[in-house]
Amino acid sequence: MKKWTQLGTQIGKTFHRVSTATIATATLLVGTSAWAELGEPEIEELKFGFIKLTDMAPLAVAYEKGFFEDEGLYVTLEAQANWKVLLDRVIDGELDGAHMLAGQPLGATIGIGTKAEVITAFSMDLNGNAITVSNKTWSAMKPHLEMQADGKPVHPIKADALKPVVEGYLDEGKPFNMGMVFPVSTHNYELRYWLAAGGIHPGYYAPKSGDNSGQVNADVLLSVTPPPQMPATMEAGTIEGYCVGEPWNQQAVFKGIGVPVVTDYEIWKNNPEKVFGVSKSWAEENPKYPYPRCKSAYPCCALVG
Repeated sequence: MKKWTQLGTQIGKTFHRVSTATIATATLLVGTSAWAELGEPEIEELKFGFIKLTDMAPLAVAYEKGFFEDEGLYVTLEAQANWKVLLDRVIDGELDGAHMLAGQPLGATIGIGTKAEVITAFSMDLNGNAITVSNKTWSAMKPHLEMQADGKPVHPIKADALKPVVEGYLDEGKPFNMGMVFPVSTHNYELRYWLAAGGIHPGYYAPKSGDNSGQVNADVLLSVTPPPQMPATMEAGTIEGYCVGEPWNQQAVFKGIGVPVVTDYEIWKNNPEKVFGVSKSWAEENPKYPYPRCKSAYPCCALVG
């Protein structure tokens, strides 16, 4: 286990150091030595899961360009309904691996939600999320925005401008609801941080008292919404905004229903976003096919990132 993890890390560092123009050369150089020692993988047909987000692109590019087949692997990519379904299917062995939230392997291993040992040695991307609010909320925020001399808002836009809007809802006895994708997602942490920095209480988790809603003492009620459902849920008025990865922020712009107000790069620069995860038991059963076999996705990350 340690050997392939170190090798995966070593190859990852190699690809981070080289430029996009030399990715193919680097792949060939590494392939002639370290990869050759692995031998043939125990299994050739694999099923990988993903959520419909832009940052699953490394897997899609590797599939379309035949990079998996170059490694002797025949991969099926299968979209999943939400992050919980995806994680459970990796744990149950229905998926050989998956595009995952960076917090899912850690969360599962320490027993947040479904407890299981899930591991990763491959980060698929950094950043890529944004916070979007509905047109109605944006209009209510505008009078409270700090403006530049040219009349445009000062960026990054702070949650200070949202605070009076939330207070208005609370004064009327109405909840102010926002969506995030999963409790252990960076989206949840980023949205909570942004709200708290503007003086808006995002709520507490209280597992010792049996309350895992994350809404204890909250001014804004955050709840889980699968990424592809974010725009429709906001359009229906169920939530007033959300934190999600692309393309679902731009989808709100395209549909004319919302405004992205801040990117996660402005909240948490270079945060770990998605990883490629497998169950620990699966990796131990397939020692010749750990993350080193995913070298086919490394050049894709460089190309799309």
